[in-house]
Order: sequence, then C-alpha cells, then structure tokens
Amino acid sequence: MKKKIALSVNAGSSSVKVSVYDVEFGQAPVQLAEAQISGLTSPPPTLKYVRDGKTVIKAKEVDDNIEGQRDAFSLLLETLVEDEDLPQIKSKEDIGIVCHRIVHGGDYSKPQLISNETYEHLEDLNDLAPLHNANSLGIVQLCIRALPTANNVACFDSQFHSTIPEHIRTYPINRDIARSNKLRKYGFHGISYAFITRSAAEFLGKEPDEVNIIALHLGSGASACAIKNGKSWDTSMGLTPLAGLPGATRSGSVDPSLVFHYASDVGKLSPASTSDLHISRAEEILNKESGWKALTGTTDFGKITSSAFSSPSSSSSDDDDHEVMKLAFDLFVDRICGFIGSYYVSLRGKVDALVFAGGIGEKSPQLRAAVVDQISCLGFQIDDEVNNKNEIRNVVEEVGKKGGLDEPRVLVVQTDEQFEMARACAEDAEFW
Repeated sequence: MKKKIALSVNAGSSSVKVSVYDVEFGQAPVQLAEAQISGLTSPPPTLKYVRDGKTVIKAKEVDDNIEGQRDAFSLLLETLVEDEDLPQIKSKEDIGIVCHRIVHGGDYSKPQLISNETYEHLEDLNDLAPLHNANSLGIVQLCIRALPTANNVACFDSQFHSTIPEHIRTYPINRDIARSNKLRKYGFHGISYAFITRSAAEFLGKEPDEVNIIALHLGSGASACAIKNGKSWDTSMGLTPLAGLPGATRSGSVDPSLVFHYASDVGKLSPASTSDLHISRAEEILNKESGWKALTGTTDFGKITSSAFSSPSSSSSDDDDHEVMKLAFDLFVDRICGFIGSYYVSLRGKVDALVFAGGIGEKSPQLRAAVVDQISCLGFQIDDEVNNKNEIRNVVEEVGKKGGLDEPRVLVVQTDEQFEMARACAEDAEFW
C-alpha cells in the first residue's frame, strides 16, 4: 500500500486543531505540519501554523468571517493547501484519510469508517452528548463534501473504555430503562489514555498488555483512569464527561439533587438550545457555569496555582483571592487523590506507575508534588529536583524517586491525541 496524507482533526468548543501526517500502512505516522485556530468563543480568533517543527504563523488574528468550527476548519484546510512549502498537499485530492476526534462513540470499541449509516448513528448519540459531539459532526459533514476522495474515520474518546467490566460500568437504576436509553458509564479521554498506555509501557520496558497504571489526564477537562493489563478497568467520567473530577467550567461529580436547589429553571431548555441541539439549564449550569470559573472567577489553573502558593498580603481583597485560589487547588488535589486511592485498591495494589498528563498534569509541578505527597502512604514518592524542572522535554519523563523494583513509579507523559488517531488509522486496513 502506498503512502497517504492523513489529517487528524480535533474540534473543541473554542478551537479547531488539524495535524498533518505522512502515513504508511502499519508504520508510525510522521508529522509534517499542524495548524490551529483558537479563541472561537472569545474573538478575535487567532491562527497558529507550524511546519516541520518550525513556527510559520505564531498568533495571527484572523480577519475572515469565522463564526464557528466549520469556518475555522475551512480556513485551516485553505492554509494547508495554499502553502507552497508543504508540497505533500498541492490540492485537496492529495488528502487520503481524515481522522476525526468524536467524544461520544456509544458502544463502538474501535475507530469507524464514516458511512451514511455510521453518521446517522453518531447523530443519534447527540442525545447522550449534546455539548460535545455536535462540533465534530459539523466538520465531518463538511469534509464529506469538501474532500470526496478522502476516507473519513471517526476515532472515539469513549472506545478505549469499552473494556470496563459490567459491574463497574452499570448504574444502580432500572435495568430495562438503562438498556433502552443506553444509560451506563462510557468514559472519555480514551484517545489520550491509549497513547499514555503505550508510551508508559515502552518506558517501563513492558508490553502494553502487561502494564498496570493509574493515569491522570488533567486539563480544562480532567479525568482519571485505572488501566489493568493495558486496558481500561475504570475511569472517573461516566455517561457524559461531566462526572468525576472538576474542570475549568465543569462541576465534576456532585450530589445529583444539588442542581434543583441551585436554580428554579433547571428542567427548562437553555436559550443556547437549537432545533438540533437540546440542552437543559441543568446541563448548562454544571457543564459551562461551574468548576474553576464559578469558584474563582478564572479558568486558568496556572493563575490559581500561582495565587494559591503566593504569600497572603496585607490587603484584605488579595487575602480573599489567595484563600479562594488555595481552596480551589486543595479541592482539586483532594478529588484526584480520592480516585487514585480507589483505583489503587481496585487494582489490588498492583500498580506500575502513576502517570500525569494533559496541560495541568504536564505543566504544574506544584500539583504533582501535592498529589504525590498526599498518596505517599501507597509507596509513591516525588523527586523534588526533577519534578521542579522548568519543562518536560521528552514524551515520557520520570519525576518520582527511583526505589526498589516493586515500588510504583511517578511519570509525566506528553500525550498526543492527534498522533494516536493517525496511528490507529495507519494500522487498520479498512481505512486504506
């Protein structure tokens, strides 16, 4: 099979990222370029473009009329095609595979070639993930029209968790209703966890199916995952990404009745709903109006950490700011450690490593140190000198103290969902 050009497309609520890979069947993809438009929810949007590891466009404000993810993707595609220094894409016909990150894949356990039937099934899943799948499906629709010669492939954030045992994924509700409405734990961030598992196993000198790890994907959306013999055993997110750890605007797990005491209109449709997208006020409050944003007024965890670790000043307003930031930091550490403890027991203490990943996991030595200090009773130890280095440079780095052979390790993995999607497509003959 000859080489193909593959695009990995990741559509978020405020950004769209496209990575370009040279792929050969059964081989590791080689990245050629990456383009991203950010700031879709806080205009003006900006364009960043990197080719061959060098920044071509750093943060250019986009003058075009960009009103959403579809417009953003169209501009990114145009940027790639019109770049004379990217000879691999002279026209849209040069693109052979487009891998789309789809948050909720229902019962799919592997990537799917997108046909009319597959697309209709994904549309049906919008009822389970109204805030998460719509952006991606809009771009899928655009690609089917704009890139008719390319194979469109859906890669699901939920597929890695298809191995979670029934007694863990089942909710204690009426089973007939649960089956008919597909109500169970699905889990998310699975594309990231697949990359983390392979990378950690290679670093530890093991095969992926031999490794037991507790992985933390910590960013504006955050989750934890227990991985047993290379497969998902349990994860903090559930039916939707709302369950589990708090995030930038998500509450994480709270008493389900809380929202009814929080506001009187929670059962009504949100004004943000459309004919195709039905969002209740309850979903909107817990997904978009909670988390760090509600607690501290900022979604920037770096700012929260900086304020939490600064010395309180004589100003009462600064002192209040310090206290609320420290509260948010301590709350996050507590929730993370709760899942680590639970998963350590669920894995019966057979844990090769604790792995930090995601923007916060990779960039916050203070958070890593606080978490590991709290769970030191389980045998985890941080190496302060290594942990406090300015930058994580390698795909996997060890930040824990090296103990005996049976002592669990502490690692940081620079996760790469774009690469993982391209890798999955390169290994499946169906997409060629």
